[in-house]
Amino acid sequence: MLNITQIVTLLHKQQVIAYPTEAMFGLGCDPNSEKAVNKLLALKRRSDQKGFILVAATYEVLTYYIDDSSLDIKQRERIFSLWPGHVTWVIPANANTPRWLTGKFSSLAVRISAFEPVRRLCLAFGKPIVSTSANLSGESPARNINEVRNKFGAKFPVMDGLIEGRIYPSEIRDALSGELIRKSNKS
Repeated sequence: MLNITQIVTLLHKQQVIAYPTEAMFGLGCDPNSEKAVNKLLALKRRSDQKGFILVAATYEVLTYYIDDSSLDIKQRERIFSLWPGHVTWVIPANANTPRWLTGKFSSLAVRISAFEPVRRLCLAFGKPIVSTSANLSGESPARNINEVRNKFGAKFPVMDGLIEGRIYPSEIRDALSGELIRKSNKS
């Protein structure tokens, strides 16, 4: 188990790491590193068409990746009424946002987490991190450090900590329409 400083060092070295989130352990990497994202795709055996979620501690760091100008005041109010929190919003991507993050989409899924370990990690890294469940595509996600190690090996870099205890992953909503894309139980 590694502390935040050790995890951030690995993120800067384009490595994939595991960290506790609200409902499960997540796999993360530097969103600006195509090399790191490709490692994550290979590790999960995930299609590069799906796109990823970016998790962050502040909205400002997301504006590099999303087209903030595409949102009107009502849409922003709706988003910020649920952030920080357990809701992921799909927002049109900036023109400079790499395809390795958006996949086949012109939008990007983003979340401002209220979970302190995730917030501390993102603040220490200084930008968002890619966030996806710690599992092989189609399998159940890891909910503790032992499950991460069973799926990815004893030496896989895992941030010390426990998940918050939620049962379901974050709700996902379209930021422009408010439409529910993936439901989450509030527990």
